[in-house]
Amino acid sequence: SIYEMFGNECCLSTGEVIKVIGFKINKLIASICENNEVTQFSAKVELPLNFPGLYKVVADKTPYVSIEEITRKVFIGPTRFGHPCFYSPEDIKLANLTVKHGEQITFNSVEEVNGMMAVNCGVVRNNQSHSFTLPLSQEGKFYECEDDQIYTLKEIAEWKIPKCRNRIVKLSNTLHTWDSSNPLPENFDGCLILTPVYEMQAVMKFRKDIVHILSDLDVEVKDITDCYDISSFLQPLSLEDVFERTSKEFPMVAEIMEGPSGSQKPYNFLHTGKEIVIYKKYQATRVLASEIRSDSPKRHFLIPMSYKGKFKRRPREFPTAYDLEIARTEKEQLHVVATKSFDSTHKELFSVSVGDQFLVQQCQSSEVLYEGRKKVIDVLACEQILSDKYKKVFLPMYMEGGFVEVIHDKKQYQLSEICKEFRLPFNVKVSVRDLSVEEDVLAAVPGLQLEEEITDSYLLISSTSSPAESWEIPVYRLNMSVHLLSKDVQTVVPPATKTTVEEISEEQYYMVRRYENQTFHPPPRPPKKP
Repeated sequence: SIYEMFGNECCLSTGEVIKVIGFKINKLIASICENNEVTQFSAKVELPLNFPGLYKVVADKTPYVSIEEITRKVFIGPTRFGHPCFYSPEDIKLANLTVKHGEQITFNSVEEVNGMMAVNCGVVRNNQSHSFTLPLSQEGKFYECEDDQIYTLKEIAEWKIPKCRNRIVKLSNTLHTWDSSNPLPENFDGCLILTPVYEMQAVMKFRKDIVHILSDLDVEVKDITDCYDISSFLQPLSLEDVFERTSKEFPMVAEIMEGPSGSQKPYNFLHTGKEIVIYKKYQATRVLASEIRSDSPKRHFLIPMSYKGKFKRRPREFPTAYDLEIARTEKEQLHVVATKSFDSTHKELFSVSVGDQFLVQQCQSSEVLYEGRKKVIDVLACEQILSDKYKKVFLPMYMEGGFVEVIHDKKQYQLSEICKEFRLPFNVKVSVRDLSVEEDVLAAVPGLQLEEEITDSYLLISSTSSPAESWEIPVYRLNMSVHLLSKDVQTVVPPATKTTVEEISEEQYYMVRRYENQTFHPPPRPPKKP
């Protein structure tokens, strides 16, 4: 019979042998709830996995009764999402450590220890990490810890919905303006109970693509795993699976079983049935950049260091004196104009008027009179530019004003020069487009803020039919499956590498900002009072 449901078509004949390779959430049924509870009158809406928005996960109040139950129902693994946290309402006494009741336990991995399956765990005490293992046979009550991260719906569906359970999420912030096509009520900021609808991923003996079968398909099957040679089936691999292969296994020839969508190179030739050579895996540097504009949504880009266009500087804006201190460098003096007035409550500190111009010097200590007592505080030493002279003034670091940079530098810079000579974030515009590509997407953007350098995982590939050029493809942002072919690679040395500016979605942008280079974020601003 031929089954067609929601665009998924599949022919299943009597006697057809199917190898199930995985289960995947196809969509989510969301129930709008109040006080984290669903009533019989609650509205239900269907949400695709790419539905926009960022969400906080509400900790499940139903406990797990053993470590074994947690490993069966919760994703635990090496990825950044695969480290769930739990606590026990009672002390857990181990040989070398006692885990206190209410203490947050991080589950890192599952492996065999002394012939028994166990979970590698950790607790943090006084900034020191303590590692230990819990056997799967360990019983007790284990509750989810509160999670302060934010996630896209797709991330929640893939990592944060335990098997056989629903998940309550709270909308953190919407990424797009509301319109009539949005299934959620206007200005909705409450909680949703997400019920997953699964699909089965399978391969058939005489098909080279992955078959998607919805979980509510009415068909009878029989388990013949123990009496069938499953090695005769194709073995689909995701790009993450390929990346986990050892470096010695590269280069390799593969055929695409499920390709990505997109008209930009190289995505336009990565279609089902296409043979590709995967030369190597590696980490590559990109610069995360966002369009400068006051309204939203902004466009976001990952720019390779090989980008051949040139940039000119654009003025930066600084909301506080503290931001001026972060931005200043020894290479050049920072020249700014005040765009907002500020009245100082201390006579030792300067009151700023709109239009005042300053040369930023350095942070230093200064005495001020506060509630009748002298107090030493941090101030920003500047020179005010007057018509015929310079006047030394002190601005409080907590000052909330507004400053815009005055640019004297007319030089054109390569991307690598900017990253080497200046501190990010840095505002620029393209002055000379990249002539090595047909269309430079950055050239049409009136202004860009280069936010930070990130390191990401890539595979270097080329087409077997036209191996004149090779391309870098991102491992974690490209939805693609391949199976390996037992063919020899004709050319071990990859051809000339083409790198492209990758435009990423708002959700991908938040994911990159959340997890990459967290140690480079500036410290919190100082208090608003001395």
